[in-house]
Amino acid sequence: MLKAKILFVGPCESGKTVLANFLTESSDITEYSPTQGVRFESCWPALMKDAHGVVIVFNADIPSHRKEMEMWYSCFVQQQLLQDTQCMLIAHHKPGSGDDKGSLSLSPPLNKLKLVYSNLEDDPEEIRMEFIKYLKSIINSMSESRDREEMSIMT
Repeated sequence: MLKAKILFVGPCESGKTVLANFLTESSDITEYSPTQGVRFESCWPALMKDAHGVVIVFNADIPSHRKEMEMWYSCFVQQQLLQDTQCMLIAHHKPGSGDDKGSLSLSPPLNKLKLVYSNLEDDPEEIRMEFIKYLKSIINSMSESRDREEMSIMT
């Protein structure tokens, strides 16, 4: 059985913990309470080690979050030499903030990434299905890589 290490990163108060808990069925949707997480950049290399994928979560209603996304992408995807297919962007809308699908335009290189809109109030299953598709692609990639490695050992 393959195990995938997927990082959920992004600005403070973007919804990372709520989404991660929802997607792993760890808890019901709850009110916001700040998570300490890993706020210190000196810890990031240890966190990133052996990661198979990165989910960048941001609140599209907060302009500063859009600006920060390029930094998260650079640190957690580009510098780790991950492929764009190993990254997913989630524009998370907090309860009561509305659902502004389609009005978000991203600049390169972010516009090449899979972008999913999340609203756990209106359509929680949509984000779950999108995450499952993303996870399947990560697992398939890992499996293909393992198969290539095994073939190179045998030849």
